[in-house]
Amino acid sequence: MASIIRSLRPLSRAPTVRLAGKRLAAGRPVQSAYAFSTTPRRREVDISELTPTPITHLSETESLMADSVSKFAAEQIGPKVRDMDEAEHMDPKVVEQLFEQGLMGIEVPEEFGGAGMNFTAAIVAIEELARVDPSVSVLVDVHNTLVNTAILTHGDAQSHRTWLPKLTSGTVGSFCLSEPASGSDAFALQTKAEKTADGYKINGSKMWITNSMEAGIFIVFANIDPSKGYRGITAFIVEKDTPGFSIAKKEKKLGIRASSTCVLNFDDCVIPKSNLLGKEGQGYKYAISTLNEGRIGIAAQMTGLALGAWENAVRYVWNDRRQFGDLIGNFQGMQHQIAQAYTEIAAARALVYNAARKKEAGQDFVQDAAMAKLFASQVAGRVSSSAVEWMGGMGFVREGIAEKMYRDSKIGAIYEGTSNIQLQTIAKILQKKYTN
Repeated sequence: MASIIRSLRPLSRAPTVRLAGKRLAAGRPVQSAYAFSTTPRRREVDISELTPTPITHLSETESLMADSVSKFAAEQIGPKVRDMDEAEHMDPKVVEQLFEQGLMGIEVPEEFGGAGMNFTAAIVAIEELARVDPSVSVLVDVHNTLVNTAILTHGDAQSHRTWLPKLTSGTVGSFCLSEPASGSDAFALQTKAEKTADGYKINGSKMWITNSMEAGIFIVFANIDPSKGYRGITAFIVEKDTPGFSIAKKEKKLGIRASSTCVLNFDDCVIPKSNLLGKEGQGYKYAISTLNEGRIGIAAQMTGLALGAWENAVRYVWNDRRQFGDLIGNFQGMQHQIAQAYTEIAAARALVYNAARKKEAGQDFVQDAAMAKLFASQVAGRVSSSAVEWMGGMGFVREGIAEKMYRDSKIGAIYEGTSNIQLQTIAKILQKKYTN
């Protein structure tokens, strides 16, 4: 299969985007004449002068990205989904293909081997992958919206030259913040970093770390001065073969089982000064800003999951499952449930794309990202649960994807900030706005 990114680059370089009128598949956003992008070639656009378009309209490039990723996921990932879930292991060939297709450096500038596309293009890819396998989707999500973004945003020119070409060509990235005693209170972390003559020495452990088994580059948060509390937290880049670094345990999980989640140990792990990401003591700021963006990615994973579960179920009830002499999907009670579920998916997707566009436009998107992740995870749970029931026995057995999507949905309310954390974020912003 030809590279998705190579085929889209000529379009992404175009100074203007034409409105293409083709009708897209059900559930896919339609194309728009405008794409709000933060890439250098589009930053000069004054969005206040643009004609308003529906939130879920996509540029021609973004729409073709959706079509291309959908085809790739269905043909190359779909046949492996069940086996990877049962084995609780990501097929290395799938990871290799993700790099070959250019999906591991969507926002990274072309000079470093990336696609140089906008944030929404990454969100589109994450959503389309999740329609087929949320495990693969989260691998791409964490790599793009957390790891690549953190280095692009907070790394210096040398960091860009050193790490980004690796992250776009074959090395998976991992974002290491959570610890056994610091989940929602992420900044209560106990991992420490000590200055040495030539760099830093890290000691401690991390838990619930996504992409651990596949990754070769890890962004690790450690406290360089515990007396300063969270203001001592600093970000470092650690390579997998660094002495003192080890993967202690791979977790066995309810869902997204092909996605690796591990415990990491750092035992006098010495890294050079050049592996400092940004500035000392700024790690907590980097983590907050990166996770705010990453939450839009998780929301897209959840909307993709919900849409994939919905589509799988309705095809069955409208074409195959019969009771009382008629297709189940023809009964009014079933049709009302199907319509309600799709309406909720559409609402969740509107929140996701609105947050993405606001992020690209340079507007404050923190509340929007929190609302998108909160609602999308709730919708994914409801829809995937209903899908199992609509399919009856076929939804309950491990032959198709229905029960897998149901299991996969649960993590959406937990990682990158639990639902309660999202509610608290939303409430604090609203309280500040409405307090005299």
